[in-house]
Amino acid sequence: MDKKTAAIADASDNSALDIAISNEGQALVLSGGGARAAYQVGCLRALARSLPDFRPQILTGVSAGAINATHLAAFQGSWGESVEALVRLWQAMRTEQVYRTGLGHLAGRMAHWALHFVSGGRLGRKDIRGMVNNKPLRRYLNEQLSAQPGTGEIPGVDRNLAEGWLKALAVVTTNYASGRSEAWVDTLQQQIWSGSQTTARRTSLTLDHVMASAALPFFFPSVKLQQQWHGDGGIRLAAPLSPAMRLGARRILAVSPRVKPQVGGSELPASYPSPGQVAGVMLNAVFLDLLDFDALQMQRVNDLLSRIPQQDWGRQRQVDVMVLRPREDLGKIARQSQPQMPRGFRFVSGGFGGRDEPTADALSMVNFEPDYIGQLIDFGEQDTLDRMDEIEAFLRG
Repeated sequence: MDKKTAAIADASDNSALDIAISNEGQALVLSGGGARAAYQVGCLRALARSLPDFRPQILTGVSAGAINATHLAAFQGSWGESVEALVRLWQAMRTEQVYRTGLGHLAGRMAHWALHFVSGGRLGRKDIRGMVNNKPLRRYLNEQLSAQPGTGEIPGVDRNLAEGWLKALAVVTTNYASGRSEAWVDTLQQQIWSGSQTTARRTSLTLDHVMASAALPFFFPSVKLQQQWHGDGGIRLAAPLSPAMRLGARRILAVSPRVKPQVGGSELPASYPSPGQVAGVMLNAVFLDLLDFDALQMQRVNDLLSRIPQQDWGRQRQVDVMVLRPREDLGKIARQSQPQMPRGFRFVSGGFGGRDEPTADALSMVNFEPDYIGQLIDFGEQDTLDRMDEIEAFLRG
């Protein structure tokens, strides 16, 4: 028996001796990060195998996390079966199934952008929508989510809401017209929140909502929702835990594909930072770092409430939060996997990133090659198994 199998068996044996997990008020928050969301899948696989009675009632997803949350909410079957189906979705994924990777196609779109820029907007196409064409991803997700022809509605979500195990699903986008985050909520609850930094909109979720949430700015094209253009939900989401809280979460398990930043001791390259390195830092700041800040704020509120009588809490309440994250820098792994990417994309990306840089955060979000995805799933599974005692204690309250 290998280490991973032994850990699963040991966790399962311990679970049988403890009280059952109460899924009432349990929420799962899945953040963004492009291809890094495969790490979340590994975490979920370890949880489903070790704690089969855990099935969160509230799911929220941002960016690529919206793909994972929606798939879990729509799958018809047990929680373990839904997680394994999500693993297969990612294992079968290829870069060509996400965006067109031909050298001519990539170079052509960039040439139009460059011409439009250097000519002051007089030349070149004015409607180049994203660096790449992601129609392959739409086709792939349309099949995987069993979206309805024409409307794009995802009927599995409504069926699971009616059956009762799912309480709410929220997918977050950014409205480019208003600059606000918008949470598209599919739920049977009579009321949803208003007056927050994140605007709540009740809807029956469609493939367009998922595609909009996962539309990395500049890289993927925006999506029109209710006559306005929307993009990646992480751009303006200052409080990633807020949608789950406002939907009634009492305990939140969040999965971030961002390694915890180290204080001091980092190995910085001596050369001037490339555009790719700068873009990676910006993407981390926009999509991933805010989850850490939000969790810290939540802990501060919990600590404050614990110091005052409960009758004085007013409308405030304690919400327990745990964040799972990788122990290794996924950007470094992406750099090592770069030779497996399609030739056209390697050629174009070579002009943005220095080849001697130790990490490739921007590349880690758009590398959907099987070797890299498989590594992320394995890392997520092992990292979660190593913390299973702590996670189990948290989920059992």
